[in-house]
Amino acid sequence: MLQITLPDGSQRAYPGPVTVAEVAASIGAGLAKAALAGKVDGKVVDTSYQITQDSALSILTAKDPEGLEVIRHSTAHLLAYAVKELFPEAQVTIGPVIENGFYYDFSYKRPFTPDDLAAIEKRMAELAAKDEPVVRRVLPRDEAVAYFKGLGEHYKAEIIASIPSNEDVSLYREGGFEDLCRGPHVPSTGKLKHFKLMKVAGAYWRGDHRNEMLQRVYGTAWASKDELQQYLRMLEEAEKRDHRKLGRELDLFHIDEHSPGTVFWHPKGWTLWQEVEQYMRRVYRDNGYQEVKGPQILDKTLWEKTGHWDKYRENMFITESEKRDYALKPMNCPGHILIFKQGIKSYRDLPLRYGEFGQCHRNEPTGGLHGIMRVRGFTQDDGHIFCTEDQIQPEVLAFTQLLQRVYKDFGYTDIIYKVATRPEARIGSDEIWDKAEAALIHSLEVSGCAYEISPGEGAFYGPKIEYTLKDAIGRQWQCGTIQVDFSMPVRLDAEFVGEDGNRHRPVMLHRAIVGSLERFIGIMIEQHAGALPVWLAPVQVAVLNITDAQADYCREIAAKLHKALPNQSLRVVTDLRNEKITYKIREHALQKLPYILVAGDKEKAAGAVAVRARGSKDLGVMSVDAFVELIAQDIASKA
Repeated sequence: MLQITLPDGSQRAYPGPVTVAEVAASIGAGLAKAALAGKVDGKVVDTSYQITQDSALSILTAKDPEGLEVIRHSTAHLLAYAVKELFPEAQVTIGPVIENGFYYDFSYKRPFTPDDLAAIEKRMAELAAKDEPVVRRVLPRDEAVAYFKGLGEHYKAEIIASIPSNEDVSLYREGGFEDLCRGPHVPSTGKLKHFKLMKVAGAYWRGDHRNEMLQRVYGTAWASKDELQQYLRMLEEAEKRDHRKLGRELDLFHIDEHSPGTVFWHPKGWTLWQEVEQYMRRVYRDNGYQEVKGPQILDKTLWEKTGHWDKYRENMFITESEKRDYALKPMNCPGHILIFKQGIKSYRDLPLRYGEFGQCHRNEPTGGLHGIMRVRGFTQDDGHIFCTEDQIQPEVLAFTQLLQRVYKDFGYTDIIYKVATRPEARIGSDEIWDKAEAALIHSLEVSGCAYEISPGEGAFYGPKIEYTLKDAIGRQWQCGTIQVDFSMPVRLDAEFVGEDGNRHRPVMLHRAIVGSLERFIGIMIEQHAGALPVWLAPVQVAVLNITDAQADYCREIAAKLHKALPNQSLRVVTDLRNEKITYKIREHALQKLPYILVAGDKEKAAGAVAVRARGSKDLGVMSVDAFVELIAQDIASKA
């Protein structure tokens, strides 16, 4: 008898080999109808997969994350099926699942139009309604190459030809369309009901600009109509909050073709930047960090020693001088080790915490650039802690608590914690990785943080904790990180004198809280839809006159406000133009200023101002001192 162990620990016996679908049917008709795939001993498979030995089995439905991924994968194939039906001359290439959806790349003689997308989506719905079975078959590699060449699908043939000749390949057929794929897929097209095509973009074949430009059609797919509609509403809201749009409207920054992937900060944008940087500088100062500054360009030999030259070279900007090769630094860590190595360090010096607002450059592909969220030149609130093995856990625990306080000040309390463990391509012994991973996990457990494991997602030199924020519309942004590194101090020969008088290697903790300041500011702009909290707003107050008779009074108010708070200056502008007051109020309201103060003859006579808060809130007339108290409370609370 064959024993199947279900997720609840119960077992079912079968006289011989049995498919996932048959097990689902034996449990109940409802489950059989909902089944999309199975998970046999941890591997996701088709419902047609035959189980031949005792196994653990989970039946996957649309409620499971893996089930939703199967839906999206199958919807990508449905997209290709519909395109081939409507545009038989189009060639299909690849169609993977991505976050919240999928895409498929096509080679076609002309660009797809919005009308084409609408027609393709309609045809997808018609094909799904046919509820055609999705059937898998396996062919030897060379036979599969010949098969797709015969269909005129040269891209598919090229993909298959890159597979070792002794391997078989799997194909999936639905109706008149058959595609190369490892699977798994839904049992029939009728399972695909809630999808939408989003846009079309260009993409080079195999990501190489020397190859043909293909057309990449993006789509999204969900388990239910409500989830699809909720996602589309989120996208609509995200479009309103797009930091690139708001950056232009609020005159914060721009991106210029003369320096792609870098940011030109305007005065108001740079004010916002400085508020974030100076806040983080105070965090450094108040938590035992010594701020340092390393050079931008470092010799190739250093990057060879660290391992970056072999593993990261394609993302580095390379230059040459006097027959020596250099690289613009893509990260700050090697420079901090060189600083650590200056002079003899004792165990009494540890933990030694360095912090740097280090400008880095990474050669990101043009297609991956996105406003100030994904750039080639960026600045990190980068820090490195040199410590002993015994100090790892308390340092990580202290860092997590510090990060939580910082995120709370910026308005984020919903944090997701993930421990990224060892990847296949890595340096260092398993013993070292065991120690590092255990220290990270234990520090989260001690701090009471629920966490997830991300297998194989660690850096090549060590595991890490990733700290992910949830924003106002539910999107997730991974910003903070702390990484344990036993290897780089060895590679760069860093050491300290221990209590025993011998030389020892420090452990290096790589850590960042906001990460890239550019990206974090972009996230903040979108989080608040440009209406930044008072303490961060580039302009906090605008003082407006009704007629010229109040111009001098408004200047006096602005001067008083500017100096009203100890240890900081309020950011105040005056608008004394000869325009209607309603026009001026509306113009400053569109700039999302926290406060607008209006002075007419009555306010001037009373030594007061009429106060309007963001969102068209009329707070009435108050003295300047009362307003100072109000805005001081806002700034102090970081509301």
